[in-house]
Amino acid sequence: MFLQHMISLLLLMRSSPIVLTDRCEGSYRCLANDLLAKNMKIAPQDTCSVLVTVASMEYETLSFDTKEQQMSCRVKVNMGWSDFSLMWTKKTSYAEAIMLPADKIWTPGLALDNAIDATSKPYTDDVVVTSFGSVSHAVILLIAVSCDIKLFTYPFVSGQCLVAINGWKNGDCGIVLFYPRTVTTSGGTLSGEWMTENVEIAKEDDMENRKYLLVTLSINPFSAVVTLILPSALIMLADLVSFSLPIQGGERNNLKVTLMLSLTMFILILNDRLPSGGECTPLLHYHFCFCLVNLVLSMVTSLVLTHLLTSDSFMASTCLKRIRRQNAQLDQNEADAGMKKQSSGSAKASLQKIVNFLENVEQKEQVANSKEAFVNYLDKFCFCFFCFLTSFTLSLLLLSQEQTCAKLKRYISGIMSLIP
Repeated sequence: MFLQHMISLLLLMRSSPIVLTDRCEGSYRCLANDLLAKNMKIAPQDTCSVLVTVASMEYETLSFDTKEQQMSCRVKVNMGWSDFSLMWTKKTSYAEAIMLPADKIWTPGLALDNAIDATSKPYTDDVVVTSFGSVSHAVILLIAVSCDIKLFTYPFVSGQCLVAINGWKNGDCGIVLFYPRTVTTSGGTLSGEWMTENVEIAKEDDMENRKYLLVTLSINPFSAVVTLILPSALIMLADLVSFSLPIQGGERNNLKVTLMLSLTMFILILNDRLPSGGECTPLLHYHFCFCLVNLVLSMVTSLVLTHLLTSDSFMASTCLKRIRRQNAQLDQNEADAGMKKQSSGSAKASLQKIVNFLENVEQKEQVANSKEAFVNYLDKFCFCFFCFLTSFTLSLLLLSQEQTCAKLKRYISGIMSLIP
């Protein structure tokens, strides 16, 4: 019996330093387990609000949808706050800082005020906690926001997008977020045809402690110029050059139909790239509309001139009346020649017939020459008219001032008011 008591006493003496001491000494895991045992999933309740300081922000533009005017971006937020429930003294451990699982303690949630779609995930699975109760944590925010950028002078435009990242507040309680002074950009500045020029922190005038990221974007016009503006200008130039082709034969008409179909294809590309509504429709829509009307008028004019050259059914001018009188005179001459044939001899009648035939041929040649000269005159007039119309159409691209949109809207409204 005495031997059993001695063994129990020795075992108690060996286990007493672990049970009785409250120090973890150099064991970080021991300290972490002690802190996690407190179940710190609730926000710090030292005051009604929690002050969260954003040490730094890293911004990157992922994409920009020109048609929908939506921007997707990635923001890394490095933030810190104080939780005095996670403090420890040197009596507990000499450790200055430890790592704790981010899902085992409370972390602040950020309010994304103007986000269409947002995803938040921790940058790492751990947070850093110091002996003073300071917690450092980083999150990655994938945000999609709607941007109201005026595309009237597309592709020579620039605009700004707002990304509102704030804490939440209900009365005196909530999360108060303190922004850094500057925002750093990461990754490339070019996202498709859009470039990120600048990112800065701005503050709302009517809201206290409400700030947002002001992202300035601009378009690289090379892609739009090569795929839209340059082809439309070359098509219009080819339409003018087509006036050098002869009206007879139909080669000119075939070329104009091909040009019109080509422009229609580019209009479909434009509709897939740019929005057709909004405060002011992009000027490029008007440009392509005028180009299409110009090509259709040019094609119809070419068809009419071809018909006029081969038939006079649509002609009502003085020149055409003269041509018809000449045709009637030719018929009368043929009738007179027939009557003379009966009264004169065979030799004289044959000679007269040859003379009348030659006169008829000459008169028909004069009629054909007059008709061709009249059509050529109309063709030159149409060429000059379409030169002016093409120059007017292409000059619309030179309108690049902000007030042009308002002026154009007033002009269209004035025209619509004149229509009964």
